[in-house]
Amino acid sequence: MGATIIGTGKAVPAFKVTNHRLSQIVDTSDEWIVPRTGIHERPIATAETATDLASAAARRALGWEAGAGLAPTETIDAASIDLVVCMTLTGDAIIPSQAALVKARLGLPNAVAFDLNAACAGCVYGLATAQSMMAAAQAPGWAGNHVRRALVIGVERMSRILDWTDRATCVLFGDGAGAVVLEWRDGATGIASSFLKNTDDEALTLACGKNYDMSSFPFGDEMVLAGEGPDATAGPQADVSRDAIVHDDHARAVMGSPFISMTGQKVFKFATSAIVEAIGTALDRAGWELADIDAIVPHQANERIIRYAAKKLGVPEDLFQVSIGTAGNASAASALMALDDAWRSGKLHAGDKAIMVGFGGGLTSGAIAFEA
Repeated sequence: MGATIIGTGKAVPAFKVTNHRLSQIVDTSDEWIVPRTGIHERPIATAETATDLASAAARRALGWEAGAGLAPTETIDAASIDLVVCMTLTGDAIIPSQAALVKARLGLPNAVAFDLNAACAGCVYGLATAQSMMAAAQAPGWAGNHVRRALVIGVERMSRILDWTDRATCVLFGDGAGAVVLEWRDGATGIASSFLKNTDDEALTLACGKNYDMSSFPFGDEMVLAGEGPDATAGPQADVSRDAIVHDDHARAVMGSPFISMTGQKVFKFATSAIVEAIGTALDRAGWELADIDAIVPHQANERIIRYAAKKLGVPEDLFQVSIGTAGNASAASALMALDDAWRSGKLHAGDKAIMVGFGGGLTSGAIAFEA
């Protein structure tokens, strides 16, 4: 018996930024970006809010709107959703939570809703959290909330926390949302195991300060060419000091900035080892072998990371779902968007055994083993 994925969906902004377009903004080129990342273009939200994107992905996962990778066998009744977990770094507000905003937008009268921040590993943390709450609700004599159906959403507008003059980061990220509906089914395996881990990032190799600063966002009136997309709307700006809690100069500079900073080589080293550890541990806990796995759905951080992880695991690269070429790194939304792609492309089928693996800031990592 287990929490089973019965629907998936994704949503991306209409405006796409190609590598050529980026080369007009920052010192880079398609020839520089593609070999290092695998990215050709990324969707950037110039008009869509996080609530817009999350709600659109959720509607597809619920079967309310066409376009799902895995469509539920029947339209999911709004009143049957007991839980909404939303993973995000870049929600529309601090209060209400992004999950609460989506709950209200979709009209889910009985759902408990909350946000979760585990950076780019949010996909795994959110699914594991929902699965744990669903499993607890099945225990005899359970006196807590009844959770039989859960909506798990990852949504990001990473473009809001990028320094668009920094080619090391601005070429990597994109915006979008991915969603799944989980249902507890007594006769199904569903999520067979999970593994979550936090590794202290004492050097702040991947970090971002608290508040949005849109001063470098280039896709406003002066940058959007006719016919390429809607105008940008600048978000709130604030000047934040971390002096009270951060004492060394590097940490103060990083945590006082509203933009993502990243030490690429250290993140690459962490990511490749984290993928291997997370997949191996999730497999052991499920009692499965790597040879049993039909598909691996990873966080879409960098195509080179995926290729290197495949080599370390000794498996063909095509076992991995790779969507980064047209999506970029959408952080907590990334692997859920790739999961929808895996169903849509035929990489994943009913009854297949699969792994979802995530890794990111924190440093966070983890994996779930599940039967589709």
